[in-house]
Amino acid sequence: MIYYLGLVGIAAFSITGVIAAGKKGMDIFSIVLLGVVTALGGGTIRDIIIDVNPIFWIADLQYLWVAALASIMTFFLVRHIHNVYRLLLFVDAFGLSLFTILATEKTLLLGFSKPIAILMGIVTGAGGGILRDILTGRMPLILGKEFYATPALLGALVFILFDAFFPLHDFNRVYAITVIFLLRASAIQWDLYYPQWLTYSQKE
Repeated sequence: MIYYLGLVGIAAFSITGVIAAGKKGMDIFSIVLLGVVTALGGGTIRDIIIDVNPIFWIADLQYLWVAALASIMTFFLVRHIHNVYRLLLFVDAFGLSLFTILATEKTLLLGFSKPIAILMGIVTGAGGGILRDILTGRMPLILGKEFYATPALLGALVFILFDAFFPLHDFNRVYAITVIFLLRASAIQWDLYYPQWLTYSQKE
């Protein structure tokens, strides 16, 4: 199940890469490349940091093909969708949820400590989106004042707690993924932001 969830997450982040590039006038090759970088970037950063060799998509090219195919399909379909930016936000939330928990679980299985697993979960979940936003000239979502990294952190903590108290439970990852997605989707739907006293505003 975890393998197929990973493929779904790859496809989701590929879609966000193509949507983000939609108004930049890129050709199909450039857009597919952006979709692939978005999909594989976070996991690549994670594997480099924790020294996993070979990197996950080199070990299994299925991830690369899914990313490329999802990017190509989105390239031809996205022009028929009106509110593409809102779609970008929700698909990104789905990808963030999946990758954060799958990466947290993978890091734990490799024998790393719980804090490192949580950190690698956030890096994986947000890394691809950061690369996407930088390459398309957008302010990275994680640097905004709305809830982005916080749902990933809370979801990873939920997974760690469930794994500690209910080890081997089939739905631990599903519960944690749901927590992240609901928190992030709520922030998108109702424009939830951090209170002013938790944001940094330099005075002129």
